[in-house]
Amino acid sequence: MNTENTGKKEARNLYLKNEDLDAAVAKYLALLSFADGQQKGRLLPVIEAQGWVTKEPVFAKISSPYYNASAMDGICVEAMAMIGVDERHPRTLVKGIDFNFVDTGDVIADPYNAVVMIEDVIIKSDDEITINNPVSLWQNVRPIGEDIVAGELILPAYHQVRPIDLGALLAGGITEIEVLNKPRVGIIPTGTELVEAGAAMAVGKIVDSNTHMFVGLVKECGGQAERYQPVRDDYELIKKAIVKAVEENDMVLISAGSSAGTEDYTRSLIEELGEVVVHGVAIKPGKPVVLGIVQGKPVIGIPGYPVSAYFVFESFVKPVILACNHQTLTDGVTIKAVLSKRLMSSLKYLEFVRMKCGRVNQRFVATPLDRGAGVTMSLVNADGILKIPKNVEGYDAGEEVELILMRPREEIENTLVSIGSHDVLMDIVANIIHKNKQLVNLSSAHVGSLGGIMAIKKGECHIAPIHLLDEESGIYNLPYLKRYLADQTVVLIKGVKRTQGMIIPKGNPKNIQGIADLIRPDLSFVNRQRGSGTRVLLDYLLKVNKLDGSQVLGYTREMNTHMMVASAVKSGSCDVGIGVLSAANMMELDFIPIGDEAYDFVVLKENLEDPRVQIFIKILKSQEFKDSLERLGGYSLEQPGELVEP
Repeated sequence: MNTENTGKKEARNLYLKNEDLDAAVAKYLALLSFADGQQKGRLLPVIEAQGWVTKEPVFAKISSPYYNASAMDGICVEAMAMIGVDERHPRTLVKGIDFNFVDTGDVIADPYNAVVMIEDVIIKSDDEITINNPVSLWQNVRPIGEDIVAGELILPAYHQVRPIDLGALLAGGITEIEVLNKPRVGIIPTGTELVEAGAAMAVGKIVDSNTHMFVGLVKECGGQAERYQPVRDDYELIKKAIVKAVEENDMVLISAGSSAGTEDYTRSLIEELGEVVVHGVAIKPGKPVVLGIVQGKPVIGIPGYPVSAYFVFESFVKPVILACNHQTLTDGVTIKAVLSKRLMSSLKYLEFVRMKCGRVNQRFVATPLDRGAGVTMSLVNADGILKIPKNVEGYDAGEEVELILMRPREEIENTLVSIGSHDVLMDIVANIIHKNKQLVNLSSAHVGSLGGIMAIKKGECHIAPIHLLDEESGIYNLPYLKRYLADQTVVLIKGVKRTQGMIIPKGNPKNIQGIADLIRPDLSFVNRQRGSGTRVLLDYLLKVNKLDGSQVLGYTREMNTHMMVASAVKSGSCDVGIGVLSAANMMELDFIPIGDEAYDFVVLKENLEDPRVQIFIKILKSQEFKDSLERLGGYSLEQPGELVEP
C-alpha cells in the first residue's frame, strides 16, 4: 500500500478513554439535535405509510360507520309504530309500507329506526311477515360513529404506523398523512481485504457481510440505508467517501478501521472533518467504537468483527436512529435463568455474553456460547444475551441471572391502563405521552365511572377516571370512594373541572331551553350508558325537576362516549344529548350548560410510585396539557395532579 501521500498511515491511534456505555450514549445524544418541528416531513398516501412515523396527530375526518347501519340480517321498521306488539298482540306487516328486508350493514334510513332479527320474524309471504316481540327505538342498529367519530384521535404524533392502523385511517376518511422523513444512513465498507459476496475468494480476503447486516438493522429501526461500494485502506479515498456520504445522508456508518492499528483511519478522519466525541467504550465486544459528528451529523466508526459490529449497532446506532424518529429505546424481554456452568469476566468492561437457554423442570437453564468477537454464529444461535456488569468478575454455576431474550417469549407490557369515564382529554394525554417520548402508552377503556371504580377494586387497571355526583352531599367522587372502596387504600388524583350540558344542533332549531324540554314528544334524546357519571347527573337532574325518564323519547338509547353523543346529534338521529362542552365544540354544535363537575382519577395508593402513574401525574401538571385544554374549551384546572385521600 502506498503511504507517501498521507503522512498519517504509519501513526498508531490512541484511545481517548474507555467510557462507560450509558455515559457515552447520553453524551453523544445530547450533542445531536432532534428538536420538535426541525425535522422535515412529507405527505404520504396512507396505503404506503406502514412503518413510517407520524409527524403530527391524525384525527378522523369522517365517522365510521358513516351512516346508521343494520347490525344484523332482518327487517327494518319504525319503532314507534310497533308500540304494543308482544306475544299476545302480534302484528302483521306489509313490505314497503311497514317494513323492508335488510342485511347486515345495510343503510337504515327514514322513517325506519329499528331492526328486528330475522330469527324473530314469521314470514307469511314474500310481502307479509308477522312479529310478536316488542321493538325498541334503534335496536340492532349500528349508530353513526360507533367505531370512529369524526374529530377523534386516530394516531398520535410520533407513532410508527402499523398494518392495523391503515384500516383505521382509511375508515376515518384519511387518505394521506404527514410523516417524518426516514433518517438516511450511509454505510461505508472499508478494508483492502474485502470482497463482495459471491466473488472469487482467496487467502486474505473477507466477504463483506457486516454492512449488509447494517442495511437490515437500519431498516428494522425505521431508517433508510444507502450502502456504498467497499473502499480500500487509503486515507484519501476513505476521506472522499465520508465527505460524499455526509452530504447525501443524515447519518454515516464506517465499517472497520475504528481500532488503533496503523491502517485504522476512522478516528483521524472524523477528527479532521469534524469532532470525535468518544473513542473507546468499556464494553466487550465492541470497545473500539468511534462516535463523531461531522457537519452536525452523527458519524460512527464500527469495529470490523461481526459480533462487535452487532453490539455497537445495538448500543449506539439504534438509539440515534430511534431518536431521529422520536421513538424510545426500550429494554428487551427478560427472563430469570440458572447458569449451567461458571462464567468469568473481566472487571474492566460491560460484557455481552451470548447464551443458549431452555426450560428444565419448570425453570430456565442458560449455557454460554462461544464468546469470540468474530463468531457470527454465536449471534445466530443465541436465545438471549447476558450482560455482565463492569466490576463484576462473573457468576457461579447454579446462580440465577437475567437474560435479554433474542427470541420471542412474550411482549413487554409497558402500558398505563385506564378504565372508567370517557373524556377527550385522555386523547390529549395519549398524544403528549407519545410526543414527549415517554416510556409508556395509554390504553383507555370507556365503561363509565362506576365501571372504573369496579375495575380498580378488581385490580384490572392503574387509574380510573370518574365524575360522580353524590346527591346527598353535593360532593363529587370522594363519597363514592368511601362507599365502594372502603376496604382498599386508594387516592384521588385531582383532574379538571369540566362543563356538562345539552348538546344540540347548530342554531337550536327546536328551541330547546333546558332539562324540562326532554319530555317533549317532538324531541328525540340519546343517553349515556348506565354507570356513567353523565347518566348519574342526568338522573339527578330529572329527579330534581320531577321528571320521569320513561317520558324521555330515547332514554334507553345509550352511547359510550361524549363524542358518540355529539355525533348522534350532528347526524340528526337525535335532537339532543347530554355531554361535555369540548365534544360539542369539536363537532361544531351548540351547547346549553347545565353545570360544572369534577373529573378526577382513582388510583391504588400502592401504585402511586409506579413510573407510569408518575408520568401521568406529571402530564396533568404540564403547561402543554393546560394549553391543549384551553384550545378545546370547557375546562378549568384547579391543582391538577394534587393527591387527595378519602
